[in-house]
Amino acid sequence: MRVTHGVASKRRHKKVLKRAKGYWGKRSKIYRRAIETVRRALVYGYRDRRARRREFRSLWITRLNAAARERGLSYRELIHGLKVKNINLSRDILAKIAAEYPEAFDKIVEVVKNKN
Repeated sequence: MRVTHGVASKRRHKKVLKRAKGYWGKRSKIYRRAIETVRRALVYGYRDRRARRREFRSLWITRLNAAARERGLSYRELIHGLKVKNINLSRDILAKIAAEYPEAFDKIVEVVKNKN
């Protein structure tokens, strides 16, 4: 008798083809095409999950810079002032406060501006 690993191969193929659902043409039907596409999709997903974090940080910094400049500070001065005053707020929280609660952000800027 000859061993063909039929069950294992079938299981492996099904796993890949399930992930390839919705792809166009042979990419969703043929194992050899599907595995190439699924592998590439996984690589893009891994890479872009990290890129998303970088893009969001950049967005927060841009928003903070705009909000700070409206109140007579630069982004650099705002962040430095927060560190000097030992106010530990992350950039995403600061950006959210600046966008949704401008009065609260005004108070934060006033604390930073006071040199005492």
